[in-house]
Amino acid sequence: MKPGARWTIATLGVAAVAIQFVPVDRTNPPVEGAVFAPAEVESVLRRACYDCHSNETNWPWYSHVAPISWLTAHDVHEGRDALNFSTWSALDRKAQLDAIGKSWEEVQDHDMPPWYYLPLHWNAHLSSEDRAVVRGWSLLARQR
Repeated sequence: MKPGARWTIATLGVAAVAIQFVPVDRTNPPVEGAVFAPAEVESVLRRACYDCHSNETNWPWYSHVAPISWLTAHDVHEGRDALNFSTWSALDRKAQLDAIGKSWEEVQDHDMPPWYYLPLHWNAHLSSEDRAVVRGWSLLARQR
């Protein structure tokens, strides 16, 4: 092996170790209020949505390994900003109805859960029955 290649490998190794010390926010703030939904809906939401859209995130082992940890934390924070089921009670009724409708649109369009999330989170895969449950929740909410 050429001396330059050794230095390159050594530098990459040091960098790989050094980036592990970059802080990543993996906190789960307190749950402020729950979603009031039928049990079947809540079950689907908890299984498929809560890791990114609540303050009850289960942080898997790879969320502690940079640079994947940066991407994971970013996605969770972005998901919570878009819709956080742990702060549901802070939303007024119109905002809740809008969130339910938008959630169904994203599920219907197969935008949620994102394709890149599913290989490591098979439990988040939505079956046609799961999609029907979310659709039914959306229709029921519009009737109220």
